[in-house]
This record gives sequence, C-alpha cells and structure tokens, in this order.
Amino acid sequence: MKYVIIGTGVAGIAAIEAIRSVFPSPDGRGQGEGSVEIVMVGDDPYGFYSRPGLAYYLTGELHDKALFPRTQDDYRRMNFRFVSGRVKNILREERVVEVEGKESLKYDRLLIAVGAQALPLEVPGATLEGVLKLDHMEDAKRILKQARRGKTAVVVGGGITALELTEGLLSRGMNVHYMLRGDRYWSNVLDEQESKIVEHRLHEEGVTLHRHAEIIEITGKNNRVNGVRLLNGKMLKCDLVAYAIGIRPRVELAKQAGLAIDRGISVNEYLQTDDPNVYAAGDVAQVYDPASGRSVLDSLWGPARQQGYAAGLNMAGKKTIYIKPPAFNVTRLAGITTTIIGMVGRGHDKDLMGIARGDSETWRRLPDSMVAQAGFEVNRIRLLVGERQLLGAVVMGDQKLSFPLERIVSENMDISPIRDKLLASNARIGDVIAEFWASLKN
Repeated sequence: MKYVIIGTGVAGIAAIEAIRSVFPSPDGRGQGEGSVEIVMVGDDPYGFYSRPGLAYYLTGELHDKALFPRTQDDYRRMNFRFVSGRVKNILREERVVEVEGKESLKYDRLLIAVGAQALPLEVPGATLEGVLKLDHMEDAKRILKQARRGKTAVVVGGGITALELTEGLLSRGMNVHYMLRGDRYWSNVLDEQESKIVEHRLHEEGVTLHRHAEIIEITGKNNRVNGVRLLNGKMLKCDLVAYAIGIRPRVELAKQAGLAIDRGISVNEYLQTDDPNVYAAGDVAQVYDPASGRSVLDSLWGPARQQGYAAGLNMAGKKTIYIKPPAFNVTRLAGITTTIIGMVGRGHDKDLMGIARGDSETWRRLPDSMVAQAGFEVNRIRLLVGERQLLGAVVMGDQKLSFPLERIVSENMDISPIRDKLLASNARIGDVIAEFWASLKN
C-alpha cells in the first residue's frame, strides 16, 4: 500500500503517526498487508513546525529552533519519504499526484491536509513592500526583518492573529496603531466586558486603538508603504501594515480534482471525501459533526491533530469515527491567558471575513442560554448555562478552573444540582464550579 500526504502541518504528521500505529516501522511491514510506503509532499521550506508558536517567535519569547517539535530521530522512526514541491494536480482516475518539477507520485490512499491561507487585503496599495500577513514561518521572518524600533506599524483585522501581530510588533519597539472597523475587539466571540479588558491592556502597553476605522488605501513611495488613508479622510503615516482579516481553506487542489467542496473540502465522519480513496483533514476540511448534524470549519491546532490521526487510521483500514469535541483554545489576548470552550458568542465581527486562525465556527453557534459571570478585573469567568449542561465558557486570567470546565462541557455533565447557584445574583461562580468538580472526584 502506498499512502501520500499532501501538506506538512500537524494534520499530515498526525496521519503518518496513525498509519504507523497500524503498520509499524522500521521495516514498514504491516499486519499481513505487504509493504507500506508513506510519502509526504509539501511546499513549505520549513516543513513541520508549531503554527501557534509563531506568536511567541514574533515577541522573542521563543527561538525559531523551539518551533520544531519533532527531531530527526522522530522522523526516522516514522519512516516516511519527504518530497519538497508544490502539488499541481491530482489525477483520481490514475491515482496519481503530479508535483511541479518532480516525479509523479502514485497512491492507494491520499490525504489532503494543505491548511488555509490568509484572505488578501483588497485595498489600493496592498501589494506595496511592507504590507504583511502571518500565515507561516516565512511570513514571521519577513515581519521580524521589516520591524524597526521607533518606526510605526498599522494592524488591521480581528481575532487572535491580529493581536499576535500587534504584540509582536510592539515587542520589537514599534509604535502600533490597531484599526477596528467596529466598536470593540472580537465582538462575535468575546462579550463587551471581555473586549474592554483586552483593549485596556493594549492601551496600557502603548497601542493606539482606532474604533470605527477602515483603511481604504495604503500609500507608498518607491514601492514601499509610507501611510494609510482612512474612510473618514484621515491620513496616518506608517512604515508597515500588518493584516489578519480571516482565512480561507486552500481548496484549489480539491476543486481541480473534482472533489465535493462547500466552504472547505466536504468530508464525512471518517474524514473521507466523496472519493473513497481520498481524505482531508485540518483547516482545509469541512468536517461533519455527528453530534450536531452540521459540517463546520475549525482552525485550531488540537482538532487538526485529532482529525489527521483519525484520517490516518481510516486510511490504514482501521474504521474510526471522528467525534468533534467542543471547540477549545488556550491563547493569550494582550498578555492575558484566555481559554475559550464550547459555544460562547454569536453574530458577525466586522473585522473578520469568516473564520480566523485559532478560531472555530462552533464558538458562535449559541443556542438559548443564560449567562453567569464573575470578576470584572483581569481574572474573569463567563459561563453559558443551558437547561442541564454548560454550553461554553470563557476564562480570562487565573486558569485553575479551565481544565474542570473543559471536562464539564466536553462530557456534557449534568449541572442541574448547581444551576440555580450559578445563576444566582452575586454568585461566586469559581467557588461553585470548584466545589462541584471536587464532589465529582470524591
């Protein structure tokens, strides 16, 4: 059997690990199935690295070497061949992958795990030198090369990546202006108080926030950025523009191959496309969720890894249904550790066009619920309380309750015994959850 993995991200690596769990190395021989060959092909010159770690690379907290979680020994144990190049065609009839400038690769089972790419900033001047995004390692290196202490940067967009850009540029000594098209930060996931906490911290760090601000033109001199023009007519001089307005699954290859596509590559609960020999996982996949009966997009490291592993098992003949867990992310917003679990918000964020990196559509599918919240400084908990279950939670600052809340939400635990306590006025929510969790362990 020959397995081909397109894409060098966490979903692809997890798929290889799963295949090898069924057909172990070092001889690549499986359970009576004959020889097993695995080929990974991708055009990222850096191969597999931690995409979430790029934020800490920008701030200088992580050296670039720390972004590579696998060693050469790990790769040897996984026993696969790597082909560096861009896949230009998938010929499904022949079961062949054509790689630009390289030999064609035959496959028995194929995984498409090519991720997503940043939506372009479509304003005049967006192609000038100094207009930057943060999709991958090459982008991060370009940002660091162009960031200059004492110079001015403008950041456009919403969600987690826009803050990663803001804090990265700030840590490099730049004067940062952050443009919000709406009246607050990440309005479709955070509530008003949470947005205020983040904005206040940004202000304290020296970021200049511009609300109801929309860039209509990037100006330049000698093909390099020197300013932005706003919708209200104002001009702002700057040396760099960084943007994060959302991402789009990279479906072009699947489209060329004639696979079923919606917003991402459509897959069933086995991560299988409408071609039984072709699978998809990670940011590029629109995954069917049996629990909700919906197909959703995630752009989270954890689900990408889980999807890749499940896809690998299925490719190797070990039938495994991917059960989508509640969306979960631990991130840092303006220096505040923040955990987002399950369903927490709704509506549309003017700063984003669709899903963003580190985001999940699940967060914004909020059914009728009651809100319980506590703490109005940096430490804050917000719970979305259903009839019998917790539907979601946001934990900012102190993270002691993050793990219990993730388990309570993901396991659909019955919270009937504490529901009234959570919804009582002036409830000490943290104490109620801590006591409930302790009672479950006894």
